[in-house]
Amino acid sequence: MKKFVPVLLLFLLLSSCGTKEDVVYFNGIGPKDNMIGIESYMPTYHIDDELIIVVNGVDPEAVKPFNLTAVAVSQNRLDGYGRERLQTYIIDPEGNIDFPVIGKIKLAGLNREQATKLFEERLKDYLKEPIVNIRTVNYKITVLGEVARPGTYTATNERITLIEALGMAGDLTIHGERDNVLVIRDYDGEKTYTRVNLKSKDLFNSPVYYLTQNDVVYVEPNKAQARASKIGAGTSVAISIVGILISVATLVVTIVR
Repeated sequence: MKKFVPVLLLFLLLSSCGTKEDVVYFNGIGPKDNMIGIESYMPTYHIDDELIIVVNGVDPEAVKPFNLTAVAVSQNRLDGYGRERLQTYIIDPEGNIDFPVIGKIKLAGLNREQATKLFEERLKDYLKEPIVNIRTVNYKITVLGEVARPGTYTATNERITLIEALGMAGDLTIHGERDNVLVIRDYDGEKTYTRVNLKSKDLFNSPVYYLTQNDVVYVEPNKAQARASKIGAGTSVAISIVGILISVATLVVTIVR
């Protein structure tokens, strides 16, 4: 019995040990590595994107028909006032928006630069030197699982990386599975599922390194955490009782001998 207890304790200690590589991100990057060659990412517009489109030009009066406003009614019924805000445009299932004067314009699949040039070309028939600014107002991503602050986050710059999204969620907990992070993407009505390894430098070449609107990032619990979730209060008590019995048995054997 005396020999059995130290062996048991040693086994438990070794089974709980981890290595640095289990939790460190971007393993394998050397001092001479760089990512300068990565192609610059430009997000494209998709179905259900909600856009604010502002048109400017030399003549302020001439641009007014292209900048519609919507009235947001106050929540306070007593004052009865309303606040004006710019009209937003949602890309329909065919990839189009219906814009004032011009009519339908197909934006799905275009990035911001391409869409801006398209608008400016179409507006030349009505305005002198038109300038167009486009902004996505519903660009958001969701981070779930073993992170410090799971939730849905809004990206203001329309360009966010997987690492930035995890940072917004407070990073992975120590129990998060770093080599099997799942990114769920809805691409014009079709779901795609991609798994990435945060511990590998290959992450930077992943097709989901740059997230798109409405992406869901899920961090699975590691095996230890999954096993711990199955241990109820009764199991914990049983383990404690077994530990006490082993200690008592060891004490008795020591006294008898």
